[in-house]
Amino acid sequence: MQFIDEARITVRSGKGGDGCVSFRREKFIEFGGPDGGNGGRGGDIVFYVDEGLNTLIDYRFQQHHKARNGQPGAGRLRMGKSAEDLRLPVPKGTEIIDIESGDVIADLTQSGQEIILLEGGRGGRGNASFKSSTHQAPRETTPGAAAQELEIMLRLKLLADVGLLGQPNAGKSTFISVVSNAKPKIADYPFTTLKPALGVVRHYDTDMVMADLPGLIAGAAAGVGLGHRFLKHLSRCAVVLHLVDSTQEDPATAYFTIRAELEKYDEDYQTNLAALPEVVALSKSDALTEENQQEVLKKFKKVTKITDTHLISAQVGQGLEAVLSALTPAVQQLRAQQRNAPDSEDDSFDEH
Repeated sequence: MQFIDEARITVRSGKGGDGCVSFRREKFIEFGGPDGGNGGRGGDIVFYVDEGLNTLIDYRFQQHHKARNGQPGAGRLRMGKSAEDLRLPVPKGTEIIDIESGDVIADLTQSGQEIILLEGGRGGRGNASFKSSTHQAPRETTPGAAAQELEIMLRLKLLADVGLLGQPNAGKSTFISVVSNAKPKIADYPFTTLKPALGVVRHYDTDMVMADLPGLIAGAAAGVGLGHRFLKHLSRCAVVLHLVDSTQEDPATAYFTIRAELEKYDEDYQTNLAALPEVVALSKSDALTEENQQEVLKKFKKVTKITDTHLISAQVGQGLEAVLSALTPAVQQLRAQQRNAPDSEDDSFDEH
């Protein structure tokens, strides 16, 4: 299935049904009186989290979603039928953004979470509801309340604990395939990964969801290459694992190139990706001799000032245990913060 993480759509709630003007007309009943019923309520627009979804592809091909209108009232005090709500499923981690204002209306990150985005119009009053002791034959009614319409952006941000970062062909897909249950496409050429892949990693008693994102190149923040489209998925991560190919001519320059792209992205989109905790590892160490491994590692540490850089090889299993141990504390810290967060933050999306 194609991975779609953004969709621009228009939603419209249902209009309320109109009230009815009617008078009771039966044989032998001279003064029947008003009996026009009220209109039914229009359908609401409701978004809810569907655990079975992981893409917004359905909304790419259908941009307009309308709830049904309420039925009008009828004689004999018959009320119009209220319309069913239009319930729209989205993957966990979906933001709903008002196109006009740019505001985030809701962030659906919890299982079972839902939000009434637009309320359907109330039904109009029939003339029977206007009857009083001084007004025996009213002809007044009210129309059903108008529908509401809104143009929104659905934006999916993957719920991952660890984001894999690096240039194309840095070994990210091989790493996640070895340490998790993910099976991404792996090949010896750039841009093998064309969409994010998620894998679950179990390290002792901690389960971590890891996201393999398309590689970044110079100019990525400005839209060059593929990776810039997926940088937003890092925003929910507890920690970034930055893989740098140890076999290239200048690993330190490659590292700084990616860091510069993160900072540029933060500046352009008002995010804070560059401030995320980071674990750095030189990958593909099995392609170097033991002497060269230590030489590359020493030079990288000296230039970048990152003294706790790891040297790994997913192919032969070198250094993987140490990397996972370095990632775990940040993940556990984020989980603790989420457990201690006030419940009101989650409940705030349940009401319109």
